[in-house]
Amino acid sequence: MCMLRLIVIKTSSVRSAIYQTELILITNVSDVSIGLFFTWNICIMAGGAAMAWSNPILLMLGEDPVNEENPLGRPISEEEAAWIGSLAAVGTLIICLFPGYLAEKWGRRATLLSSVVPYLLGWIILATGKSIEALYVARFVSGLGIAVAFAILPMYCGEIAETSIRGILGSLFQIFITLGQLWAYCIGPYVSYTHYWIACAVLPIAFFVLFLPMPESPHYLAAKGRTEEVIKVLARLRGKSEDAVRYEANEIEAAVRENLNRKATIMDLFKVKANLKALFITCALVTFQQMSGIVVVLLYSELIFASAGNVGISSSLETIIVGLVQLFGSCVNPLVVDRLGRRILLIISGTGSALSLGAIGLFFYLKDAAKSDVSGIGWLPLTSMIIYMSTYSVGLGPLPWTIMGEMFSPEIKTKASGITVFICCFLAFVVSKYFISVAVSFGQFTAFWFFGVFCILSVLFTVFILPETKGKSLQEIQNELAGKASK
Repeated sequence: MCMLRLIVIKTSSVRSAIYQTELILITNVSDVSIGLFFTWNICIMAGGAAMAWSNPILLMLGEDPVNEENPLGRPISEEEAAWIGSLAAVGTLIICLFPGYLAEKWGRRATLLSSVVPYLLGWIILATGKSIEALYVARFVSGLGIAVAFAILPMYCGEIAETSIRGILGSLFQIFITLGQLWAYCIGPYVSYTHYWIACAVLPIAFFVLFLPMPESPHYLAAKGRTEEVIKVLARLRGKSEDAVRYEANEIEAAVRENLNRKATIMDLFKVKANLKALFITCALVTFQQMSGIVVVLLYSELIFASAGNVGISSSLETIIVGLVQLFGSCVNPLVVDRLGRRILLIISGTGSALSLGAIGLFFYLKDAAKSDVSGIGWLPLTSMIIYMSTYSVGLGPLPWTIMGEMFSPEIKTKASGITVFICCFLAFVVSKYFISVAVSFGQFTAFWFFGVFCILSVLFTVFILPETKGKSLQEIQNELAGKASK
């Protein structure tokens, strides 16, 4: 049953010097910082693999006659496939507001380590469960681990990294999510069901073992009044003496005290004009992001390619190609975002995504609704998906999160991000749950054209409403949002 940023750029000598400087800054940090960089990104890879697990497996679970690797012993229905694909988003949605609280109570390090529990529990249920309900529970539990990792890791990264490399390390977040998804795409179609879940479960185990000896965030320690530990952790992270890091320790403690004194409530998001406008903008951006159909590509691309027909390569290989394009696009964004600005990248991204989704929709309209011979354009779905993923990855994918980090003052940012992430997860669930139902009832072309309309709306929103934040200080952005003239 067939159901539904490493790029070669010819740069000027100035840009080459900038990239060389960034490389020197990275290679000059301490071994502990380098170790942290690799170990925390294993946690992100684990989340990416958990998200994408269903993509290669749904085709196998839906095969008739039944594949001997199918733990259910029967083909799954379209409705069951939709739940398997979407329930991880439900788990993330339900818990997305709690990891920040746990990070304040337990610390960033302990909270990150705790993400291994739902990750492994999810894989154990997948390994032992023989019913569709067991698969549902496993996917839901995996979503809990994803929520913890994705909410706390950016916070931990920002608090332990040196200022000179903080932006670079933060921009690599999306790259390692994509690597985790590629891990699933490249392994799932070519190994047994058992070997597949083992390969995915290895990632959180490796993270736990390697991250266990790593230090707590100095900001968390400062908030708890543990001054001596702040100095010791900074000395270890920077590879310097304790005397050499005392100035930075004092700065951190002063910043923490200031944030503790500037208490903000969730109502401040709605009472302060700048906060309300920023919340509207960030929620609109994540709405366009999710309604562009990205979750459908990540979860159901094998089903989509299989339903499009044979073009000489397997649907699994087509999915891997799309994943590689996503990785390529994610590597490009950190190189150009501070040079071209946010608005131009979002316009390019929305336009390219709309055109490619329109082309995919046209293919399925000709194939399924018009009953035309599409053998001559069998290349169109893969080509369009490549264009979609490459344009999405430089704008609609990473920039809503970049802009969210720039638009809110520190004391209100965690509350604003909680609301934004909740909306993002809710829409991800809605799209992933109902895509197959819409495709079966109204045709895949309807769904793709619907996504394309939202991409067009994102371009109009960017042109007429979204302010440019490139090169502006936090105060300048706040003044612009409040309608004040910046000095």
